[in-house]
Amino acid sequence: LATADETHGDLEEVFKSCDHVIERTYHVPAVNQAMMETFRTYCEIDTYGRLHVISSTQIIFHARRILANALDIPKSMIRVEKPRIGGGFGAKQSLVTEIYPAFVTWMTKKPSKLIYTRTESQIAGSPRHEMEVTTKVGAMNDGTIRAIDVYTLSNSGAFGEHGPTTVGLSGHKSIPLYTNNLEAFRFHYDVVYTNRLSSGAYRGYGATQGIYALETCVNELADILHMDPVEIREKNMVRQGQKMDAYYGEIADSCALDKCMERAKKEFDWENRKTPTVMPDGRIKAAGVAMAMQGSGISGVDVGSATIKMNDDGFYTLMIAAADMGTGCDTILAQMAAECLDCPVERIEVLGADTDASPYDSGSYASSTTYITGKAVEKACQKLIARILEIASGMLEAPVEELVFASDHVEWPKEQKSVSLEDIGTKSMCGNGCALEVTESNTSPTSPPPFMAGAVEIELDKETGHVEILDYKAVVDCGTVVNPNLARVQAEGGLVQGIGMTLYENIQYNEKGRMLNNSFMQYKVPSRRDMGNLQVEFESSYEPTGPFGAKSIGEIVINTPAPALAQAIANATGIWFKDLPITSEQIAMGVLEKELEK
Repeated sequence: LATADETHGDLEEVFKSCDHVIERTYHVPAVNQAMMETFRTYCEIDTYGRLHVISSTQIIFHARRILANALDIPKSMIRVEKPRIGGGFGAKQSLVTEIYPAFVTWMTKKPSKLIYTRTESQIAGSPRHEMEVTTKVGAMNDGTIRAIDVYTLSNSGAFGEHGPTTVGLSGHKSIPLYTNNLEAFRFHYDVVYTNRLSSGAYRGYGATQGIYALETCVNELADILHMDPVEIREKNMVRQGQKMDAYYGEIADSCALDKCMERAKKEFDWENRKTPTVMPDGRIKAAGVAMAMQGSGISGVDVGSATIKMNDDGFYTLMIAAADMGTGCDTILAQMAAECLDCPVERIEVLGADTDASPYDSGSYASSTTYITGKAVEKACQKLIARILEIASGMLEAPVEELVFASDHVEWPKEQKSVSLEDIGTKSMCGNGCALEVTESNTSPTSPPPFMAGAVEIELDKETGHVEILDYKAVVDCGTVVNPNLARVQAEGGLVQGIGMTLYENIQYNEKGRMLNNSFMQYKVPSRRDMGNLQVEFESSYEPTGPFGAKSIGEIVINTPAPALAQAIANATGIWFKDLPITSEQIAMGVLEKELEK
């Protein structure tokens, strides 16, 4: 399906001059998004004979385009609307249930709906791409990492959806973490078709698989060098202002990764907990650490738009096409508008997403909404304020440049005169050529990465292989934190998904290709009791291209559990497991085999 090879520097020569070269292969199976709300779509013909599609989707405009192609009708004959939806994590970035009821309704002119059961969602969704990642790291005796080679073999399944794009992140968002001393790197990959369920977008989007592999390899390297794994990262991690050749040549203009690691080390009490401890009952306490990066939208591609209008009594309507999937983007974008317009957030009503009413937005994916659409909101609000001042200028008979915009009025300090926003709104309705409604779009030539460091402590029973998570400390750099509560629950949710991928989740097939674990009875996801104590903190940086200095947080948070847990398990057992999930059975049998070898 796809292949690529990118090299920077004389890789082989650098490897030859390294004191240690370590090469390992890791396997990450397909895992399911398992969002709470299953796939579902309702269709009807509206008053004007157009197809009205209401669907649980992240991508209303892409959905309209794909439906128009599938039904061979003009886009103008289709309206796609997203109500409140219960989770997506990338699964609803594909059209899973939309086409079938749309076809029925268009042909019969009768309403239709399609709601998938959990089993149907499991067998007809688009899980994470199965990947086999081979990492080769060259380092000196003092832990200086000088060369990295990453090769990824990605299983796209029966179709090519997201195949060529997802795999790129496995290298481009793992190798740059070690920019500080890196002299050469190579990233190459192959994507293949197989007779398996077609894979698609899932939170982390390829970076998760690559970061698990490289971070685990670096942890094992630290073990070989008898080095603290935190120390080897502090020596090699990317720093503020550095050019990341392996990340499309972008500059780390907002990077607090060093502060994240320092804070995680302190909060976790790493120095006192990094050495494994055997408990009186024979169980072993052990710790692991990892760091990660992601991106903020797709540079030069993603488009975010916002329409903001002031109504006649001074409140505002914000129209967006970004999809709130439980992520809280409706709240965050309203907060940004309220900040720009110097008013309470209660005076901002949010509408969306609707292809008829919302301005174009490429959708909610790739950690783009806060960074891309948020900037569009900021730009639209600034332009709306200029329009409000223009109308107030005529009402106060004052120069625009002398007016001051306030939360509920505009004043002319020089004459101590003011006019309320309600009066300005009323004026805009009568005898006025300046509409108090503005639409702005935004795209970005860069995709500034958020960063994260995390440390975990587990308790492992060697006899049964059972792993109990005791404590997880995570520190995230997502630029300016817009809403700490929403950011924290995003991080906690991502950590739990990462824990599930590492310890429990694994899509399996029989010899005929039938999925065996097609319900939550067979496909195990972690519950609240499996999480342990999660603590999420933030180290702010300031991203100059983001709204109020913000970057993304949606995907970065799923990337550290797998390598951190793999290291903790290795510290407890002496075995570096390279296939996810690392199940209790796998651990118990590995320990037994090791004991028999003695």
